[in-house]
Amino acid sequence: METLLNYFETIPSSHRAFIIVGGLTFFWLLEGIVPLVGFKYKKWKHAIPNLFFTLTTILVNLPLAFLFLKSSDWVMANNFGILNWLPTMPIWLYALVGIFLIDLIGAYLPHLIEHKVKPLWMVHLVHHSDHNVDTTTANRHHPIESLIRYIFTLSGIFIIGTPIALVILYQSLSVVATQFNHANIKLPKKIDTCISYVLVSPDMHKVHHHYKIPYTDSNYGNIFSVWDRLFGTYMELDTDKIIYGVDVFPDEKENSNIKDLLKQPFQKYKKPTSI
Repeated sequence: METLLNYFETIPSSHRAFIIVGGLTFFWLLEGIVPLVGFKYKKWKHAIPNLFFTLTTILVNLPLAFLFLKSSDWVMANNFGILNWLPTMPIWLYALVGIFLIDLIGAYLPHLIEHKVKPLWMVHLVHHSDHNVDTTTANRHHPIESLIRYIFTLSGIFIIGTPIALVILYQSLSVVATQFNHANIKLPKKIDTCISYVLVSPDMHKVHHHYKIPYTDSNYGNIFSVWDRLFGTYMELDTDKIIYGVDVFPDEKENSNIKDLLKQPFQKYKKPTSI
């Protein structure tokens, strides 16, 4: 574990890029072998806006990455944050606790808040307005949302007292996990269910992309499913009943146009309907 953390402390940018592209490519190919839904859509055309927003996410995070590094250096130098206040523990447990806490503060919490605060929901809408959820949907986030998530993660570094190695390790795991749980793949039901007791599985996360609440407002987890189960936001729905998108923004053509998607957060709020 120490070797792994040392690697992520100084991981080259090219290796981080490989994780993003490699994961995307792997699940893209897997979708062609064991698809959950036989979407009648042009896969490359559908991917264009999603890949565009993947690029904007990278562009937002790259110039701000130094703040992660400086903040992590500060909390470690000043013995600040939860991890630094806990008793000494084995390094594997230290890493596990850190990753769990980052997942809570930097992913589950902002995701929950984005669904509850109207202006933030309109920003997050870009992610939910995809009518054909697949692995490319994982990074379909408006640049404003990328900034919001960045702020939560930065706050998490101070609250948790996270070294930069754990931050980068978590982000790397997060990229692959979200590509996995958004992927249009069909796993054996028992395997998917077993996975969902610990990690967010594809069938579990697809429920979150159903077009009507209360299902839209459930299963907020990013890597770990424990937060949804612990805080009562876990729900189940048969995958054959899931309809992707958002009921009050039903225009698929508009929801696949980059220009319209960039303007989406500034539309008039429409109250979602319930089943």
